[in-house]
Amino acid sequence: MEIVDALIRLAGPASLLAACLVLLFGNWLGRRVPLLARYSIPSPIVGGVLFALGAMLVQRSSGYTIETQSVVKTELLLTFFACLGLSSDLRQLVRGGPRLVRFLLALAPFLVVQNLLGVLLAKVLGLHGFLGLVAGTITLVGGHGTGAAYVARFDELVQIPGLMALTMTSATLGLVLGGVVGGPVAERLIRRHRLTAAHAEGGEETGSVINGPEADEPVSTFPVIGALAIALIAMLIGQWLASQLQGLPIAVPAFVLCLLAGLAMRNLGEPLGLKLHQPSVDLIGSVSLSLFLAWTMMALDLSAVIAMAGPLVLILLAQVVLVALWAYFITFRAVGRDYESAVMSAAFCGFAMGATATAIANMQALARRHGPAPQAFLVVPIVGAFFVDLMNMVVLTGFLGWLGLR
Repeated sequence: MEIVDALIRLAGPASLLAACLVLLFGNWLGRRVPLLARYSIPSPIVGGVLFALGAMLVQRSSGYTIETQSVVKTELLLTFFACLGLSSDLRQLVRGGPRLVRFLLALAPFLVVQNLLGVLLAKVLGLHGFLGLVAGTITLVGGHGTGAAYVARFDELVQIPGLMALTMTSATLGLVLGGVVGGPVAERLIRRHRLTAAHAEGGEETGSVINGPEADEPVSTFPVIGALAIALIAMLIGQWLASQLQGLPIAVPAFVLCLLAGLAMRNLGEPLGLKLHQPSVDLIGSVSLSLFLAWTMMALDLSAVIAMAGPLVLILLAQVVLVALWAYFITFRAVGRDYESAVMSAAFCGFAMGATATAIANMQALARRHGPAPQAFLVVPIVGAFFVDLMNMVVLTGFLGWLGLR
């Protein structure tokens, strides 16, 4: 028993070490493989998928299963959103208000079309229409949690074998595909329309790792510790608020409350003399998000995907085409046809196929290469957190009624 306990204690640090190595390898490949660099594929996606492929090969050749522990994975995501709030200026959000509205106008009809495509393809393939919703906004926009909730509710009615496993497979594949397709869409828009970031056009320079290239200002021990302390305070406030709001009819995700706590501390504290070392805040946020995504990708069970996917993969591939075309031709035009619009189109691919974290990773990869997009980094998390789930719920209610499942 002591040996088992010791192994459990070691599993967390070993998983963290693996995530670090996966990120380093993904970054190394991203800088040396022209295709990955050209299309700004995020390093966590590159390294994590390769790790999952290696784990599958080890399992098939030796019978050993490589498992990772998710000891602090959730806290890493919450820390990132707290840092995102601490990096955000409300004045930028006010200026980006019209862009937020236009982004919502591009998103609303997409949810309908995505589900319509999924249901129609499911019926053409001889499958229950509900599986089309699973390979639609239930998992691609809603994620793992929404998928599990809908399956728990309708599993007995639809009686699809292995439905929960298929749902988790769809949600996980969506994370990967959303991270792969966003960069190429944005890069093509940037090249075709010759777009540049505001700072490259003579605007204000920024040193944000989240919003743009790294600054020349050095990062030292105590500024990092101070920034980490403030980020942890924002994260704890967000978690406490989430626990207090659990009884509300509409669930407010903890990561949103962490972002809002950081946003309040940055914008209310600044007039009171609270000074943040921005490069340190951005560094902590960037590290947290990168490790979270690498950890998530490493847990991808490719053997299960290959064994169970079948027609599901065909539907998902069709969804990738739809998302890319919608982001390129509709989202980009709707939100302004400028550099920020191209970055938001990459983000659209991220959370239309995966999750808000994937959307932000897509934006982060582009910002590091081309320059900051501050409005995009504020608008996208707010849309992904508050609005998209409400819109998705309304759309899914309509489709479930169409399938006779209300």
